[in-house]
Amino acid sequence: MNWTNAAKWSPPGAAIDIRLTAAEPGWALLTVADSGPGIAEEDLPHVFDRFYRATAARSMPGSGLGLAIVAQTATQHGGTVTAAPGEEGGTVVTLRLPT
Repeated sequence: MNWTNAAKWSPPGAAIDIRLTAAEPGWALLTVADSGPGIAEEDLPHVFDRFYRATAARSMPGSGLGLAIVAQTATQHGGTVTAAPGEEGGTVVTLRLPT
């Protein structure tokens, strides 16, 4: 999982929550939650596309490949990845993989 995105978007000194939990039998969930500004609703469907850079991200370092690589790797291993707004702001990225 690309935790560096969480660090890049969170305020300095903010906590990043990384958890690995057992889901239903045979599945594991890896979640990374940041406390940054979150991903705009119109950008959410595209964040896993290769080279996609949201308008807010274009002034930051990066190539737009990190989350695309995460998504491709998840698919290759029979899993999924999603991005969603966090309950208290920020973004939560969830990787679901078979164990």
